[in-house]
Amino acid sequence: MSGSDARALSRSLLDLCRMRKLTIATAESCTGGLVAGVLTDIPGSSDVIDRGFVTYSNEAKRAMLGVKVTTLATFGAVSKETATAMAVGALERAGVDLAVSITGIAGPGGATPGKPVGLVHFAVAARDGRILHRECRFGAIGRSAVRQRSVVEALRMLTELARGPQAATQPRRAATSRVHPRLARTPRRGAVKRRRPPRT
Repeated sequence: MSGSDARALSRSLLDLCRMRKLTIATAESCTGGLVAGVLTDIPGSSDVIDRGFVTYSNEAKRAMLGVKVTTLATFGAVSKETATAMAVGALERAGVDLAVSITGIAGPGGATPGKPVGLVHFAVAARDGRILHRECRFGAIGRSAVRQRSVVEALRMLTELARGPQAATQPRRAATSRVHPRLARTPRRGAVKRRRPPRT
């Protein structure tokens, strides 16, 4: 993904958040503030972006975002549980409407059994209680590429939650509307009445 992709997504996200009056905070580990950077690179972003946490170490995740020591010890820094705790912590501490977190292994080192280079966990938390998690395995594509693709994925996830929960209910409405035509069976009663005259 190129820098122009991230810039276009940033503009679209900021416009959407302005329209819906939403504010954003970021909590970044392996991207080191790149998501906050690409968003604040857009003029006028201050009405949407509140703050960014760069929590590179486990101690920073604990002190700044409230990630529990037991979570880090049990699941590790690069995990669904830690990413979720980071997003929720940023949401609560910043008092915003949306918060995104990123934690991963950009490489070239840092891989452990079951957690290869290119593994990144994302989470987005919303004030209304919605939480979205995603795991991406970008592979050993290079440190810079992993970080750039992580930025784009984070922006996409923020956009997904910024659109609101109503988008998920639309297919259900379409499905239920198809049931009504099947319930109209009154023509059969009319067909039965036409058979009565021949009996007399």
